[in-house]
Amino acid sequence: MKLFFKGFLLVLLSSVLVLENNAISNLQISRICRKERKEKACLKRLKLNRELLDNGKPIEIPVYPYKSK
Repeated sequence: MKLFFKGFLLVLLSSVLVLENNAISNLQISRICRKERKEKACLKRLKLNRELLDNGKPIEIPVYPYKSK
């Protein structure tokens, strides 16, 4: 009984997490890129990243080192 319950919870939680896919909208992308210096490049980059994530492919996230003063 416990095994069945744990299996049921696992399936239920995984389906809830999969269905909760919140993609960024075009309006949100344009609002983010308004502040950027190169707005067209920003739009293109964010739309490409959204497309890659929707297809399940990895994206590159730049990591900037911390500079202490």
